[in-house]
Amino acid sequence: MKKLLLFLIAASIVTPVIGDAQQRKTLRKQPARSSVMSGNSREATLRNQLSNALRMAQGGQYESAANALFSLSRRSELSAERPQIKYILGTMLVELKLYQTAAFQFVDVIRMKHPKYSKMAIEKLSVVADTLGDDTILNYAVSRVDLNDFPANLRDMINYRLGEIRLRNRDFAKAAELFSKVSSTSSYYFQALYSKGLAELEANQTSLAIGTFRKMLDARHKAPVTDTNKVAAQMGLARALYQKQDWDLAVEAYSQVPRDTLMWHDAVFEQSWAMLRGARFRSALSNFQTLHSAYYEDFYMPESLLLRSIVYLYICKYDEMEKVLSLFEKTYGPVRAKIGDFLKSTNEAGAFYNELEKAHVMKTTDKSANLRLPYIVLRSVLDQGDVKRSMNYLEKLNQEKRRVESNSSFRASALGQYSLKIIANRSKNTKFAIGDMAKAHLLNMRVELRDLYEQAGFIRYEMITGRKESIKKKIAGKDISGDQIDENVNRKFYIENGYEYYPFQGEYWLDEVGNYHYLGKQSCE
Repeated sequence: MKKLLLFLIAASIVTPVIGDAQQRKTLRKQPARSSVMSGNSREATLRNQLSNALRMAQGGQYESAANALFSLSRRSELSAERPQIKYILGTMLVELKLYQTAAFQFVDVIRMKHPKYSKMAIEKLSVVADTLGDDTILNYAVSRVDLNDFPANLRDMINYRLGEIRLRNRDFAKAAELFSKVSSTSSYYFQALYSKGLAELEANQTSLAIGTFRKMLDARHKAPVTDTNKVAAQMGLARALYQKQDWDLAVEAYSQVPRDTLMWHDAVFEQSWAMLRGARFRSALSNFQTLHSAYYEDFYMPESLLLRSIVYLYICKYDEMEKVLSLFEKTYGPVRAKIGDFLKSTNEAGAFYNELEKAHVMKTTDKSANLRLPYIVLRSVLDQGDVKRSMNYLEKLNQEKRRVESNSSFRASALGQYSLKIIANRSKNTKFAIGDMAKAHLLNMRVELRDLYEQAGFIRYEMITGRKESIKKKIAGKDISGDQIDENVNRKFYIENGYEYYPFQGEYWLDEVGNYHYLGKQSCE
């Protein structure tokens, strides 16, 4: 970029002061007029100021150059040079890490349709959009030029970002095609490979997805066990195997997700489903000791309690089933009511964002906040992909605002005030967008909880039916033996296989995170 900037500056400095040679000759023959001389003098002064601004830019005086160029970009006398001025102003702002303010300059240049600078501005805008994580700006940039016209060093980034947009728009085939164009030497390669696997899963191409995730694992086999890309690939492989209904391989793949990573909790929950589908009930119950430990009390996971009750149903543990169903109703009944009340109380996007902002403070600083919605609900919304991306973008805007405000002289300048105005407007609009996203997720949660409560009712009905049948068998003298499962297996067996050994009765107890082995009683024939 610096070489290109030096070239542009050099070209700008040799720009003639007024007109061409014929015009200058004509002017020498004409009698001087005060108005003409005044206009020419003003234009000459402005051009000298422009040359000085470009020299400051060339000398690395980015702030001074940016202030001068911003002032000159508003002068009507330099309308012909405005595309160049605003383009170089944008590059100065990028050097100052004021990316959102720079984006506005590049957009202006693109709209001017200058044969040279508009194309260069599109390239710069795409880089700025990638830095900010703003899909709107990126869409604007790439929609105005053929992708093949982008420099080779930007094509991987463009293909990856466009693939993300296609994936969110559920155009899975095109998304996979764009992700596959990202070269293996690119910093976006592993993100693109993972996203390609997701697109293939969404398109029900499970065999292709399994191959993609295994390819990613092979490429990261030398990385540490907690490497983010390696863990993501392992999780993707497990989900692909689950979707393929290969329960045993899915269970094994989930077990390879390391405990000290963010994905482990999701892996344990999804592995429990795979165990249930594979009729491995005792193993599933072992996982629930972790899922429902005090460590995860702030996690929104109503489905896991119903899953646990279903496992108890399969092994005819009706007393434990009753306890879990009661826990579900006690925990998520108030949650459901508060979500419904909040949705009825307001329709303003700002109110939804304010709740998220308070929860975000709690999540990052552990400070208490007066929340109208349960924290477990807001935490779940904050972890949603669209909300997370927008919150990250908002943080980029806040960082830019802090950069401006930390420099008192720049903040007081016209450009500084202009930057703060842009950031304020973008922040306001982003907060409203996040509020709308939060509202949509809360509506989905309300529907989900309604459906889960219906499922809880069906499960309770099956529990009552099972109890009735059990009583009939006891009356008929056909009750089940009370022998303990695995009671003849030596404790050493569990220790050697990495299990904690807790011989307990009834199975229903909560503890901290661990790897427990269920030793309860089998009650079904």
